[in-house]
Amino acid sequence: MENIKLVEHIVKAADDKKAKDIKILDLREVSFVTDFFVICTGSTSLQTKAIADNIEEKLEEEHNLSLLRREGYQAGSWILLDYGSVVVHIFRPEERDFYNIERLWGDAKVLETSSFLN
Repeated sequence: MENIKLVEHIVKAADDKKAKDIKILDLREVSFVTDFFVICTGSTSLQTKAIADNIEEKLEEEHNLSLLRREGYQAGSWILLDYGSVVVHIFRPEERDFYNIERLWGDAKVLETSSFLN
């Protein structure tokens, strides 16, 4: 699957579970590790897990795409889903503020999320 289409499917699956403040960082010019970060927030650990579950289920069932690695699911405060070319970060608000990944990757281009939700 094309990376940008993968980002679109992830954003829609996160939005389905009411993820807040979805940001897409294009890392292709600044990182050799992955091409995109999708970053979003869930209000509670229960919601962050629901967002992660929905992303995994939609990609597996509808696109036959398996997750490479998942971290932080048990605690639910910062869940990382690794799809190779796209890495998803699902935070609770406190953790997102504390780690501030957007600032750490400040050289990355930020893509307009609304264009992926149409």
